[in-house]
Amino acid sequence: MELIWYAVFTLLLSGYFALEGFDLGVGLLMPVIGRTQETRDRMVAAMAPFVLANEVWLVAVAGTLFGVYPHLEGEALFGLYPLVVAMLLSWVVRDAGLWFRRRIDGPGWRRFWDVMITAGSLGLSFGWGVALYAAATGFGSSLLHPMGLLLGVVVTLLLAWHGWTFLGWRAPEAAGITRTGRALALSGLAAALPALSVLGGALPYLLAQSAPASTLGVMGVMVLPFAPVMVLAQVWVWRFFRPGRSAVRTPSFF
Repeated sequence: MELIWYAVFTLLLSGYFALEGFDLGVGLLMPVIGRTQETRDRMVAAMAPFVLANEVWLVAVAGTLFGVYPHLEGEALFGLYPLVVAMLLSWVVRDAGLWFRRRIDGPGWRRFWDVMITAGSLGLSFGWGVALYAAATGFGSSLLHPMGLLLGVVVTLLLAWHGWTFLGWRAPEAAGITRTGRALALSGLAAALPALSVLGGALPYLLAQSAPASTLGVMGVMVLPFAPVMVLAQVWVWRFFRPGRSAVRTPSFF
């Protein structure tokens, strides 16, 4: 049972990076390739239908961490408290930017929230790299360790590339390139590699930190039956908002 939940946790965390990663990447690229308001509008419209569905993966990651690895959860929150707070604030700022940028029709208003989207995306991307390094070292290293900061840069660049590939697949007029679904899958795998590497090296430690078998069994009965629903919902979103159908089906609240 411990190995099954390890596989589930690995799938959820890597899925978050592969899916939510391109949303963050698009946010990172807004000041780089979004030179005009029209281009930035297209960039946001391209990722908007996927944001809420992709964020579900992070909620599932947090729930699995709390239930399957309760001691690790406490250790992570204690060791990474300033970073966790900064990442939560980044998440709020990024989502606020997505929700509020079109509430008032004015260029200054939209530019401000576009900056917030980029700032929040940067905080989350860089913070994930630092958090992954801290997890790989047992939460004993400083949050300002050079290797942790370097991994933060690497994760940020990977997610930016993933976002660029996503735009080339769904909004090539904004990205200036055209990319296939296969290229998007490749960039998604690259975006998930840092998390997969850390979790692969932490396998013995995570198995030792697992909750009792009885707890894992109860969680399996309660949670795992809903996994197919989550997967099917994700498939529906990708099919419904595939390229060619975006013009009339982009959520107006973004």
